[in-house]
Amino acid sequence: MALDLTPLLPKRDDTYVGTMARGLVGSEILRIAAEIRELAAQGRKVCNLTVGDFSPREFPIPATLNQGIAAALQAGETNYPPSDGVLDLRQSVQRFYERALGLKYPLEGIVIAGGARPIIYGTYRTLLDEGDTVIYPVPSWNNNHYSHMMGAKGTVVVTEADHGFMPTVEQLTPHLSSARLLCLCSPLNPTGTMISPEALKAICERIVAENRGRKERGQRPLILMYDQIYWTLNFGRVKHVTPVELVPEMAHYTVFVDGISKSFAATGVRVGWGIGPPAIISRMRDVIGHVGAWAPKAEQIAVGRSLDDLQGTAAFMETMKHRVDERLEALYQGFAKMREAGLPVRAIAPQGAIYLSVQFDLVGKAGLKSNDDIRKLLLEKASFAVVPFQAFGLKDDTGWFRLSVGAVSMAEIREALPRVETTLRATLAGA
Repeated sequence: MALDLTPLLPKRDDTYVGTMARGLVGSEILRIAAEIRELAAQGRKVCNLTVGDFSPREFPIPATLNQGIAAALQAGETNYPPSDGVLDLRQSVQRFYERALGLKYPLEGIVIAGGARPIIYGTYRTLLDEGDTVIYPVPSWNNNHYSHMMGAKGTVVVTEADHGFMPTVEQLTPHLSSARLLCLCSPLNPTGTMISPEALKAICERIVAENRGRKERGQRPLILMYDQIYWTLNFGRVKHVTPVELVPEMAHYTVFVDGISKSFAATGVRVGWGIGPPAIISRMRDVIGHVGAWAPKAEQIAVGRSLDDLQGTAAFMETMKHRVDERLEALYQGFAKMREAGLPVRAIAPQGAIYLSVQFDLVGKAGLKSNDDIRKLLLEKASFAVVPFQAFGLKDDTGWFRLSVGAVSMAEIREALPRVETTLRATLAGA
């Protein structure tokens, strides 16, 4: 008989762990997701707009990628990959960036990892010493947690809806002289908005000017981490831009975070890449290697072949963009009609990624005191699950929420919108 250790082991005791782990806050998104799973287990149907993921039922990965992974596994590609990634994939990424973005990087400036998260972690770990300053806007994804893990000083810039929740050069400039790392993301998780070429160019010109002064003084440069994991998913007239195309000197100071998790709806395949100056990327390769954050070899081989399948990849992305856009647009138009009807809701038109920013202006009405109160109301009364911007570092209860469309069908959205409208009307009637 096995020895049952369950009664003997402590479930939570902070004397067992270090200071960093004690202070690390768990994911608010995962907590909400667990709540929804519990409701689903009880038989409740919920329009789940919380997870930044794709349902394979709604968004299957490219058939060529699926087949390529299976073929590589069958061919025995199951051993360790090179620490910076399989050469064929790095070359495919190199060609992809040259072809699609007009940026040709040396192979030494490209590193492959098990998704985009190790690239973000690797950037933080490679660049920062304890106590260094990181600037990041809020709302944004997980920069607060990465800063905590590194023992860095986070300088938070609170953005505004009128600017698409993107920081301006005026907001950032007072903090640049003391910072080591600036983190930007476009299209932005959680808002689904994109930075304008004018705003990004102004920020980049200011970074270049700052670094010219630092070089004269013999100081380490300010680096921009530019997370563009959603860049292939842009909608309407908004064009994705990169720091380097706008200000070429930014090639010295930019680390790109990218991969297939969003462009191929392949969140679980875990292939990402970092691109930047070889002086940074070569050290990041060592960091990633020591934590074993490589992408599996079979997946790397298959992704390289998929990127080089120009016709197949273009067809897949066109179809995928249409399917994402129709979901975002259905939600946006639904909320626009509610607003026209006088209900306290507004949404920002879709620009990129798989997200829509929606404000339910209900704080102070019908006893609702916080975003979490609004979230619970929508979940309980309308079976409509959303994530408040507090999960992305914003502290104030402004009524803004992220809606993610990767795991829902059009039918679920069409069925949910009338429930939301009914809930809003009933809430105002009872206020």
